[in-house]
Amino acid sequence: MYTFSNKLKTFSIILMVLGLLGVGYGFMTSHKSFEEVEHLLTEESHGGGHGEEASHNATASTDAHADKADAHTEHVKHVQHQIANRPWSALYVAAFFFMMIALGVLAFYAIQIASQAGWSPVLFRVMEGITAYLLPGALIVLLLAVASGTIGHYNLFVWMDPGVVEHDKLIQNKSGWLNLTGFIIRGLIYIGGWSFYRYISRKYSIAQDTADDNRNFKKGFRWAAGFLVFFIYTESMMSWDWIMSLDPHWFSTLFGWYVFASMFVSGITVIALISIYLKSRGFLDFVNENHLHDVAKYMFAFSIFWTYLWFSQFMLIWYANIPEEVTYFVSRFQDYQLPFLGMVALNFVFPILMLMNADYKRVPWFVVMTGIVVLFGHYLDVFVMVMPATVGDRWFIGIPEISSVLLFAGLFIFVVFTALTKAPLLVQRYPFKKESEEFHY
Repeated sequence: MYTFSNKLKTFSIILMVLGLLGVGYGFMTSHKSFEEVEHLLTEESHGGGHGEEASHNATASTDAHADKADAHTEHVKHVQHQIANRPWSALYVAAFFFMMIALGVLAFYAIQIASQAGWSPVLFRVMEGITAYLLPGALIVLLLAVASGTIGHYNLFVWMDPGVVEHDKLIQNKSGWLNLTGFIIRGLIYIGGWSFYRYISRKYSIAQDTADDNRNFKKGFRWAAGFLVFFIYTESMMSWDWIMSLDPHWFSTLFGWYVFASMFVSGITVIALISIYLKSRGFLDFVNENHLHDVAKYMFAFSIFWTYLWFSQFMLIWYANIPEEVTYFVSRFQDYQLPFLGMVALNFVFPILMLMNADYKRVPWFVVMTGIVVLFGHYLDVFVMVMPATVGDRWFIGIPEISSVLLFAGLFIFVVFTALTKAPLLVQRYPFKKESEEFHY
């Protein structure tokens, strides 16, 4: 039985405290007055930054001057709103990132059970521990989304703002789907379905340990097959609601698969990292280099799958050059070029170079190093999905972003490692247990 060490528990709590302090600082410093933002834009214009020109043409007509003044005022208010959005967006990016890790692991776990895989049962309890974060993590994401449009000032989803919807016919046409009531109901259905499967699969997994027959295994198999159908639909719908609707004027038919690829490779990477950590502490003696090799193969394969979807989505939209579609990538190329292209290097080029060789997949420190880089790359992926729609060109990876990651990393570690203490780390009477323990090639 795994024991949650006091050192690791203290570490997770310190991360959460530091994260909370940093997030609080981010919110306190994000509220700028109109005059402060105007001064900031003036400095940027004089310094050749991305602010608008503060001076006005004195020889212009009175009407033109008034129009220019109105445009200037609106621009300052818009930038003021973007700056206020930043701590909300930083929290949302980190919350979604850690939630999608747990959801990706749950899907991977269900696939292993439904396919009756023989290599992976020794890792089931690690997967079950990681999925314990799904319920609190998903509820936090939904709560942040709703709070930003209620107690906040529509900081994330512009379609929650009645003033915007009133003057936007395109959003009005989508209001049958994009409305707060439907958003909340659908979100609770997603979370309820995912969490119920996690509960029922864990229940049958624990019960199988002491059972005299394989009835619990068979029930778990049927539930896994059913869940995967539910997951296919709800994961896509979740990605439309929680990410794609941040840009309500844009859509992509590949977006659900794209988000799935990111969450899947991130989840598999965390399985590898936690397994290596537990083995280094002497808790997973039954996990050998062949299991590590297979997990690293999945990291490698789904990094390529993610790249395929990224390129397919980007290439088709760029080639078609339809204004309402291409604007999504124009904003990311203009204002987010470094993280946008950087994540491709981190999520594709780096795993290809590091994990191509079969021998390297068996070296724990090598997989850990690659995994950390891959996770950072997929954090950037979520960052680039969210930030352009909420903060525009006012992005920066600073205290709000780092603090949000620390907060949810601490919570993730605390929840996951607490869950790992609740049951033996090796399934006891699973039909493929012996095959998994002796897995080699």
